[in-house]
Amino acid sequence: MNKDNPEEFYARLKEQLELNNSWPSNYLYKFIIPTDVEKFKQIEEVFNNTGAVIESKKSKNGKYTSVSVTVNLKNPDAVIAKYTEVGKIKGVISL
Repeated sequence: MNKDNPEEFYARLKEQLELNNSWPSNYLYKFIIPTDVEKFKQIEEVFNNTGAVIESKKSKNGKYTSVSVTVNLKNPDAVIAKYTEVGKIKGVISL
């Protein structure tokens, strides 16, 4: 993601999601976090009560954890809203 211009990034993402998906649709988020139970819990909280399936896997050396979240969302705006929420968590890298 372009941290200098997130509005441009999200506008482009919304356009791509509208063109390539029919809504509601499942969406797969991928994040990298420092291996930290609190960071993982914060991501879980963002997707709480959404029916999301959350999977995690530690890196080979255990320093980082990849987090995959699959959730059914109603439209591209809902996808972007979750990215924005997770983006507020310090140290999270969105892929």
